[in-house]
Amino acid sequence: MIRIRKSEARGRADHGWLDTRHTFSFADYRDPNHDGFRTLRVLNEDRVAGGAGFGTHAHRDMEIVSYIVSGELAHRDDLGNGSTLKPGDVQRMSAGTGVRHSEKNPSPTEASHFLQIWIVPERRGLEPGYEEATFTATDKRGRLRLLASGSPRDGALEIHQDVDLYGSVLGRGESVRHALGEDRAAWVQIVHGHVTADGHALRAGDGAAVTGVSSIDIDAHEESEFLLFDLA
Repeated sequence: MIRIRKSEARGRADHGWLDTRHTFSFADYRDPNHDGFRTLRVLNEDRVAGGAGFGTHAHRDMEIVSYIVSGELAHRDDLGNGSTLKPGDVQRMSAGTGVRHSEKNPSPTEASHFLQIWIVPERRGLEPGYEEATFTATDKRGRLRLLASGSPRDGALEIHQDVDLYGSVLGRGESVRHALGEDRAAWVQIVHGHVTADGHALRAGDGAAVTGVSSIDIDAHEESEFLLFDLA
């Protein structure tokens, strides 16, 4: 079964410096029918204006993943980490017992476009941690490239939860199939382009909850990029 979450149905907040879309309930946006999907709790699409950003703030007991689409994002935290993320970069921060950080757009003119993802950890009170890695369009071309996982391998980041996060870039006419284990589900989120997931049309910003099937086929009708979460 596939349940579509259309881009235009998401929550939206435009703060001037930040234009954000919420797939699930977040901040002042509340939708009891979309409070997350399994352990995937937050999936925000953020566009931060040049020179703006999120000031220093705190998190606890959450696995936070940032996926950079375009522009840059400068990260600083009280664990001593500091770097500027660029397209293709993926960042994982385990908030655990507590971490303070800031995320700012270092460009004075170009917007920063990224996906902010929160995953509920396997347990509370984990030691805070940080990782980042680069996965180019070539790395993701024509396949599902593992980006982060509860069982990391092949250079993927570690998430403290039973989840596999994949990224893919498909050209027109290309397709991928992903097998789902028993009692597992998938969430597909389109970054850009136009695909069909088991015959259901999805475009930029659309998401799809996939349950009760053993596999899912994704076919691209134009150059497309998407994420796929395989969830317990």
